[in-house]
Amino acid sequence: MDTQNPSVQPHAQTRTTGKNHPHRNAHAGGVIHDNSRHTTRFTVIGNHLAQHPELSALAIGLAVHIQSLPTGARADIKTLATRFPEGPTRIAAALRELETHGYLRRTRERTDGGRIVTRTVSCNQPGRHGDPTDDAPEPPAKPPARRAAEQRKKPPRRALPAVPKPAYAAPALLQTAIDVLAGLRREDPRLLLSATDAEHLAPGVAAWLERDLTPAAVRHALTTDLPPDPLRRPAALLAHRLTAQLPPLPPYRAPEPPPSVRHPLRNCDGCDRAFRSPDPGARCRDCRELRPSALTAV
Repeated sequence: MDTQNPSVQPHAQTRTTGKNHPHRNAHAGGVIHDNSRHTTRFTVIGNHLAQHPELSALAIGLAVHIQSLPTGARADIKTLATRFPEGPTRIAAALRELETHGYLRRTRERTDGGRIVTRTVSCNQPGRHGDPTDDAPEPPAKPPARRAAEQRKKPPRRALPAVPKPAYAAPALLQTAIDVLAGLRREDPRLLLSATDAEHLAPGVAAWLERDLTPAAVRHALTTDLPPDPLRRPAALLAHRLTAQLPPLPPYRAPEPPPSVRHPLRNCDGCDRAFRSPDPGARCRDCRELRPSALTAV
């Protein structure tokens, strides 16, 4: 048997041929990308902008530059003309191109000091509105299986119990009810309510106030004898109290008649009789009932 000589140098490998050649399918003279991954100081630009079939090269370049600027940076014609060799006329025309295709929005607004300023809004995806201050890339979408598992773990939030309604929900009454609910956390920090919970509970507090209770009395009824344990849903506890402890309506009281008016004494112009009347030139009842002929005879 032949033995293998480990000191013999290995044969040189043949050059890659056929379809495995790295540049076999590259067109002659075509672009070849020598890319490296960016980790800092980069801006994501969509191909719909970089390869736009109708925008000029200057418009595409200005759009890329504006999208890379931090929020609050100036992007007016004068500033861009100072930054780039193109003159203000060409830069203004390129900005109009971007406005036409939705990559730029410019509005004129008045500041608190009375000055008129131009606000520039850069749109990286025309037709989609997002937070203009959020330059961070969107997080990757979660797999459907993971999203379904998270939805199963989080049970849906149950709706709050219903609360009484006032007979007439006047805006001033509802505002007083909101103030009462907002002040409950001063009595007990556990009664800190969200705006949605306060809006739900406000009609119930207004129904209490409608029953001749003062805001202090309602606040005392809602914060007295609370359980010592932590409150998982304070809004649900308050909704239960507003319904279960609703006081009765006050007894009906007929409105008092207006006080009678006592007119001064006056002398009748027809018979000189004294009578009470608000009119200085009035006649008494007998003279008013007499016919004109009889009154003349008298």
